[in-house]
Amino acid sequence: MKAIYPGSFDPVTNGHINIIKRASEFFDEVVVAVMMNSKKHYLFSLEERKKLVEDSFEDNKRVKVDTFEGLLVDYMKKQNSRAIIKGLRTVTDYGYEAQMALTNKNLYKEAETFFIHSEEEYSFLSSSIVKEVYFNGGELSSYIPNHVEKALLERIKVMKDN
Repeated sequence: MKAIYPGSFDPVTNGHINIIKRASEFFDEVVVAVMMNSKKHYLFSLEERKKLVEDSFEDNKRVKVDTFEGLLVDYMKKQNSRAIIKGLRTVTDYGYEAQMALTNKNLYKEAETFFIHSEEEYSFLSSSIVKEVYFNGGELSSYIPNHVEKALLERIKVMKDN
């Protein structure tokens, strides 16, 4: 069965990577669907975010990376998928994600959401926290892969030069 793991991944974190790896042990294929939301301001472009995720899974044949804009359920139908993967860190995440799961089910009756609880070491981690820590000079090696940290360094250099 093919499952869809949607998100912004701006940038992808070790928490995301852990959820994706664990999901790939249960599903035949996990499509990491990097989304574009025109109302959001991203640090990385859609293609850059896609590439950062792809580089994290070069050796995992069960993980594919794609992009989409619009409703997740419309994307799922195009992908011929009924399964949604969502990572949960906290009770607050559950409240929001349960509401989204019910909405998706209402829009697409075949949709099922599978929740995977984050490992304890990633239970606080988000892309927003990574960016905040980074912009304030904090250590990131336990939060993101090396190639993502390198991309952040490059992005900040470009931002400073402009």
